[in-house]
Amino acid sequence: MIDVSREQILAFRQARQHLGERVAPDRLLEVAAMGLQNTPPTSALLAVGARLRDCAPDTLAEALYGRKDLLQFWSLRAAPYIVPTDDTPVFTTGLLPDDEASCLYLMRGAADHLRRFGMSATQSVEVTAAAVAVVLGDGSALPKDDLGVRLADHVALVLPARLRPLWDEPDGLRSNTYGQSLVRYALSVVSLRGLICVAPGEGARASRFMLTEVLLGRSVPSMAAEEARAELVRRYLRFHGPGNARGFSEWAGVAPAFARASWDLVADEVMAVAVLGRTLSLLARDAEALLTARPARGVRLLPPHDPFLAQHDKITLAPDKGLHHRIWRFVGNPGVLLVDGEVAGVWRPQKRGNRLTLNVEPFRDLSERVRALIEQEARLLGPLRGVRSVDLAY
Repeated sequence: MIDVSREQILAFRQARQHLGERVAPDRLLEVAAMGLQNTPPTSALLAVGARLRDCAPDTLAEALYGRKDLLQFWSLRAAPYIVPTDDTPVFTTGLLPDDEASCLYLMRGAADHLRRFGMSATQSVEVTAAAVAVVLGDGSALPKDDLGVRLADHVALVLPARLRPLWDEPDGLRSNTYGQSLVRYALSVVSLRGLICVAPGEGARASRFMLTEVLLGRSVPSMAAEEARAELVRRYLRFHGPGNARGFSEWAGVAPAFARASWDLVADEVMAVAVLGRTLSLLARDAEALLTARPARGVRLLPPHDPFLAQHDKITLAPDKGLHHRIWRFVGNPGVLLVDGEVAGVWRPQKRGNRLTLNVEPFRDLSERVRALIEQEARLLGPLRGVRSVDLAY
C-alpha cells in the first residue's frame, strides 16, 4: 500500500483530465473519453475549451453530427453526456440495470406511478422501449416533451382497458398525465440500451431525440455487459481515482449493490492506497502516474458540471466544507475558477445580446497576475458562447 496526499490526488486527476497544458484539437476523442456532461447545453463545449487548443464554436457539433465520432445521450445520473461513439456501450450497457431493484433505483421517482398501474420498473422499460421503436421508427426526431406524449399514447394501446382512464389523468407534475410521466422515467433507462440519442435541432427546443442507428447510419457499437461494466469502473478510476465502490455508485448514479458487483469485476486490477487515514483503490497500472503527477498551473474557468467537479470526495477538491454549498447546488450550479489546480472561486455568466459578463466570486484575494490570466481565459469563452465581447465583474 502507498500513502498519497490530497495534493497528489488532485494533480493526478488534473493530469488525467487534461487540465494542465491544453492539448491539440486532434485529441478531442481522448478528452471526451471521460464523458462530458452537457448540463446546461453549452457546458460540454466549455469543458472542451478548457482543455483543447484552438477550440472552435463548431468543434462538438462537427464531431457529433458531421464526422459522428462523438455521440450524445442520457447516461450517468440520467444526465446528457457526450462520449466517443465507439465508447457508447461503456456509458450505456455499463449502467444498464440487470434486475428489478437496480432498475427501480434508476426510476425511484416513479414508484408511486408504478404502483398505481401494478407495473414493475422492468415492465415499464420494456413497454417504453417497444414504443420508442415504433414512434421513432420512421427516422423522425422529436423534442423530449413531444416524445413523451407520443410514447404515452402508444403504450396506452397495450394497457388493460380499466387502466386507460387513469393513464390519461393529470398527475400534477407540470402538465403531464400519469402515463407521460411514467414513460419519461422509463426513457432514462431505455437510453441505457443505446436505442436513442440527442439529434441536432434549432431554436429553444433544440434537444431532440432519434434512434441512434438512424443518426449514425449504422449499427450502434456493442459490448458484453460484464466488460462494459468493468470498463466503466476503469474509467472512473482512471479519471477520478483513487476511489471506492460507494464513490463509483454516486458518480455513476447506480444502485449501491449494482456498483459493488461492477467493482468486483476489476478486483484483480486494483491496488490499495492510503489517503488521509482512509483506504481507497487505484488501478495498479496508474500507481506511477499518481506518484509523479504535478499540479496544474495557470487558470481555468470550468463550466457547471465539468468532469473535474464530479468528484465523489468533495472534501478533496474543497477542504473547507463551508464552500461546498457555493460550488455544488441542487439547481443552478455555478462555474468554478481553478487557479494553479485549486478552487479559487465561482463564476456565473450573464449574456446580453453580443456581450457576456462573467460575475466572478473569488474565495480569496487574487493577485494582478491571476486577474490577468482570468481575463485571458474569459476572452476564450466569447466565441464559444457566441458573443463579441466578454467583461469581468468581481
